[in-house]
Amino acid sequence: MTTQLSLDGITWPAAGDGGRPDAERILVGTASWTDRSLLESGWYPAGASTPAARLAYYASRFPIVEVDATYYHPPAQRTVEAWRDRTPRGFTFNVKAFSLLTNHPTRRESLYKDLRDGLGTSKRTVYLSDVGPRVAEEVWQRFLSALRPLHEAGKLGALLFQFPPWFPIGRDNRRYIIECARRCDPMRICVEFRNHTWMAEDNRAETLDFLASHDIPYVCVDMPQGHPSSIPPVLAATSDLAIVRLHGHSGRWTSKKIEERFAYLYSEPELRRWATRIRALAGQVPTTHVLLNNCCGDNSQRNAARLAALLGAPEPERAPG
Repeated sequence: MTTQLSLDGITWPAAGDGGRPDAERILVGTASWTDRSLLESGWYPAGASTPAARLAYYASRFPIVEVDATYYHPPAQRTVEAWRDRTPRGFTFNVKAFSLLTNHPTRRESLYKDLRDGLGTSKRTVYLSDVGPRVAEEVWQRFLSALRPLHEAGKLGALLFQFPPWFPIGRDNRRYIIECARRCDPMRICVEFRNHTWMAEDNRAETLDFLASHDIPYVCVDMPQGHPSSIPPVLAATSDLAIVRLHGHSGRWTSKKIEERFAYLYSEPELRRWATRIRALAGQVPTTHVLLNNCCGDNSQRNAARLAALLGAPEPERAPG
């Protein structure tokens, strides 16, 4: 028999709802709750064998999750409504922007069927520049429309725009970031770079000032160094929301296998150092999101739980009864 965790009586406290002054402002969670290696790890109990039960179980342990599946396929509104309904009050979703919208290569099959049938190209993989303004506009509108149930329920944190290694600092790319923020408004975006020019020492202040001037959160990262996509682990707040994503330090960062790229478990000393740094960052802003993206087995869940404990992050409230 399949058992499902009820959400009755489970609530994540909102920022500032009592407790330690800094504890309520730091939300710690993971990137994804459905990847294959996690399902095979044994982290979920036997009764959590359906999508609904897994999300409910996850949401009883963490107050925030990042949705990465939306990078590969734009979500259907009914799916978003299910995320809304399967999580308790106060739960937060950060959602990764669809690959086409961040100038990543996008599989033709990932586009909405009626739009891909009308493309003027037979390419199996397309970029935003390949689809034309009409299709691009439709993708923007449909992607954002599908997310409205989360936004209207107060459960949408930020849309993550992770730009590729071939997106360097420059006037045109700054304009595109501003356009993304404008299109998403009143939903908010946050920005993660994978081209080193944005956070090179000579450009760092300019980049952070640019984001701050447009009230766009900079996504602080921890990731392997020495690669063209490497961004240094600089913590900075450019809005009233700070976001930290910890990717780990796998020695196989360039692997095409997700489990190899993120096969890293943070040690206790590393987590303690990050807790100190994150606490200092959180002191500058009302809200901080910390997402563990070392998604291999249950690494991110284990590290997120320990980091949350070190930070004194909130635990779910359960009504007596």
